[in-house]
Amino acid sequence: MSRIVWPKLQRNLVAILRGIKPEEVEGIVENLLAAGFEAIEIPLNSPDPFTSIAKARALAPADRLIGAGTVLTVENVDRLHDCGGDLVVTPNTNPAVIRAAAERGMVTMPGAFTASEAFAAIDAGASALKFFPANVLGAAGIGAIRAVMPPEIPLGAVGGVSDADFADYMKVGVRCFGLGSSLYKPGDTAEVVAAKAKTAVAAYDAAVAAR
Repeated sequence: MSRIVWPKLQRNLVAILRGIKPEEVEGIVENLLAAGFEAIEIPLNSPDPFTSIAKARALAPADRLIGAGTVLTVENVDRLHDCGGDLVVTPNTNPAVIRAAAERGMVTMPGAFTASEAFAAIDAGASALKFFPANVLGAAGIGAIRAVMPPEIPLGAVGGVSDADFADYMKVGVRCFGLGSSLYKPGDTAEVVAAKAKTAVAAYDAAVAAR
């Protein structure tokens, strides 16, 4: 079993651009990177996602994570790798997908909701865990599962999470946040996303400083 370690980022914030179109990628991704986001995820149920991911990869520095969400099959992993993606995010725990991504040197953040799913993902070589939907588990639920998790595996909260929630989740050991509709909704302009991104980065920095 191989494991690609989650990289050391200044801010463990993942921008989730569900529904973005290829022609919207340039302005939005550039503004996210300028605001301080270091990981960008384009879910595969977006329009022409692999074209968008390839465009995002070409715009971003090599040390930024660019990849896909809603990755459900090994075939998805292969296509993502072929277009330059290096981040695989899933809504579920599929050991075959996790192993395939790790074998290709890609960073993985599979979705889990229970301790059993979390340990299955770790055993398959996950780089980090994404508790999803986090707003159902809440900080208390994630904290209870965190108590039995290996401390070296970063935990993320995704699903119904906004910048207002950072402090509560950080108190229970969550290190990473995936921001979807609170950051980007289909049709948002690059300027709107830039403003939301700056707010999210400021909130993250404030929550870290208050720990």
